[in-house]
Amino acid sequence: MTELRCRKSETLEGDNEEEEKQKESELETKPPDVEQVNGSSTAAADGSQQKDEGEVKGGQHEQEESSRAQSCVKAKGLSASVFLQRLVRVFFGCLASVACGMLYAVYLSTYHDRKFWFSTRQELEREITFQGGSGVYYYYYKRLIAAPSFERGFYELVVDNRTVSGQTINAVERLSLYPELITSFIYRVTGSQDFVEPIYFYIGAVLGLQAVYVTALFVCSWVMSGTWVAGMLAVAWYVINRADTTKVDHAIPLRDNWALPYFSWQVTALTGFLRNKIGSSTEMFCYLTMSATTFTFLLVWEHSHYVLFIQGFCLFLLDSFDLMADIHKVYLSSLFLAYMFQFQNTALLSSPLLSLLIGSVLASENCFQLGVGPLVARVMKLFLHFYLVFTSGITYSYLVKVSHMGAGHLDFILKFLEVKFGLNTTTDFVPNFLLCQESFQTPGQDLFLRLTQASVLPFYFLVLAVCLLSALQAIYRRLSGQPLCKTYSLENGGIGEKPEVVYHVFHTMLFGGLALMKYLWTPYVCMFTAFGVCSPDLWMTVFKWLKLKSIHPVVLSLILSTAVPTIICFSLWREFSPRVLAELSELQEFYDGDTVELMSWIKSQAPVAAVFAGSPQLLGAVKLCSGSAVTSLPLYSDINLLKRTEDTYQVYAMRSAEDIYKLLTAQKTNYVIIEESICSELTINKGCRIKDLLDISNGHIVYDKGEIYSFSKYGRFCHEIKMNYSPYTNYFTRVFWNRSYHVYKVNSVISFQY
Repeated sequence: MTELRCRKSETLEGDNEEEEKQKESELETKPPDVEQVNGSSTAAADGSQQKDEGEVKGGQHEQEESSRAQSCVKAKGLSASVFLQRLVRVFFGCLASVACGMLYAVYLSTYHDRKFWFSTRQELEREITFQGGSGVYYYYYKRLIAAPSFERGFYELVVDNRTVSGQTINAVERLSLYPELITSFIYRVTGSQDFVEPIYFYIGAVLGLQAVYVTALFVCSWVMSGTWVAGMLAVAWYVINRADTTKVDHAIPLRDNWALPYFSWQVTALTGFLRNKIGSSTEMFCYLTMSATTFTFLLVWEHSHYVLFIQGFCLFLLDSFDLMADIHKVYLSSLFLAYMFQFQNTALLSSPLLSLLIGSVLASENCFQLGVGPLVARVMKLFLHFYLVFTSGITYSYLVKVSHMGAGHLDFILKFLEVKFGLNTTTDFVPNFLLCQESFQTPGQDLFLRLTQASVLPFYFLVLAVCLLSALQAIYRRLSGQPLCKTYSLENGGIGEKPEVVYHVFHTMLFGGLALMKYLWTPYVCMFTAFGVCSPDLWMTVFKWLKLKSIHPVVLSLILSTAVPTIICFSLWREFSPRVLAELSELQEFYDGDTVELMSWIKSQAPVAAVFAGSPQLLGAVKLCSGSAVTSLPLYSDINLLKRTEDTYQVYAMRSAEDIYKLLTAQKTNYVIIEESICSELTINKGCRIKDLLDISNGHIVYDKGEIYSFSKYGRFCHEIKMNYSPYTNYFTRVFWNRSYHVYKVNSVISFQY
């Protein structure tokens, strides 16, 4: 650009010189008049004077040209030095981001081995470490590895009649098994079976994705703040608050651990796309990255479209205020591809994300833009835009319900959301059971206490308050018809005018306010807070509001954006680095002897074709370790499986032996496993115990003077069956027991003994 400007100035000056020469030649060709003839001597003297002045002017022109040439050379050198500085900065930033990701993966691997003594365990003991029912995903990975060919293994998963008793399911669709498909395919193609065990290859793939996750948070904070110090601070806060940011410590195969790294990169690409200071090639790269990561995110996690709905609503708000371009095509194309790859999954057709997209597209076709006009007219257009979008979305949802395309799934989601947000109450077991899961519970005070101790929460509220107020100012100016700054500089002090900042304000507020999942909210709290304290724009916005004059605000904002994160990093290193390193040096003892004994008995004593009933988490381990068929799976997005889970859990209710027998035989159960931890559960939160949920659902609750009591003419089945008397012995025979588990065989022929 500097070279072009120099050439342009030289061309203009050359044209001016040519015009002057043409004027002089025209004057010379004019005929002399009488006065010129009479004063020839005077003219001669004047001519010599003009000649001297022309020589002086010529020297001045030469000096100006040489000075311009020198300025062009200096500009070229300056642009080259600026480019070199940016290149060095980007290189070291990328190096730091990759180093943080790799170190985090090594840290997780070492911690996992120390916690479970993984390298010294036998295969059965290693598989039991996959807690929370996550072992069922690794079972399918093992099954694909053991298949004669990848094609044969894929076919067996699509037509799977060996998992859920009495059903043939498409396991790839129901359990979102594309991560296992891709990992097993890579394991086969690369010939890794010659030097890496399957379980280590699988764990390495998941931990590698966690490195990608951390790298994405680093880059996102770096892109927003302009300094990679923010990325390092975001990673430090993420690692320190690892208990609230990831489940990878105890349940490696869970879908969250596969999906959230892709969502993190999708958010990073979206942040880059929303920036104004990017070229067309960078914009296209961000757009393609968004498309690829959105599609992958939809493919590997059954709950992904709910997360994207919240994100889509944030972008809808930005689009309503004309703060961004339309990117609905990314979501629509990704939804269509995911729908095809998931075997026409009707849950995607009835998803709220698709309803929002259809409403937004219809509203954009009608061109409800803010345009020009008074404030009242703009606000009316905005409300009309909202009305059209939500009316179209509700109409589409109603048509889906009428056409029975995922109608049951839609009804269940609406009922669950009503109970979640206190709009309704229910005695049904399934919604109350889901609300008692950790993922759907509102975070407790201990979460905020831990974030405060790590100094995240105080700075988060500071950054959020400044960005929110500045964003509200920008939105008000937009509604008032005042133009927003297209080119941002530090002197402007309007951090809320940046679309990427407004998006992240909406993002963190909606995910935090809805309290959907702390593992979705906490990582972005770390990233957003790190961006804020390292951004000079944020401090400049505060100083502009305070009208600071004693010290130059630009200088002070640059100083604070460097000093504050430096102090925070030093305090974090001093307080938390010994704890993090101590986790690697301490040898923890994790050995569930009762579960190992149970799985060993099932593998050695139970028939191969036996069907087991129990809690979903335990059945996931049973399926992994023995391969036996089970009555249900730990999958909380499938209504049919949740209903089967409710029937299985009736062994902890106050029901008769005959009722339980009928429920179990309807699911073709051969053995039922009763867990002592559920039957004799003692917790402070009594409303979320399995037996309490069952008593409420079965109507066995009596309210007396504000107290809640359980009452039924039958005793609690899991207690009564241990007494080993009729009629329980007529239907069930105990075949195995230890301190934690009691296994009963469901008699195929009822023996009436008294």
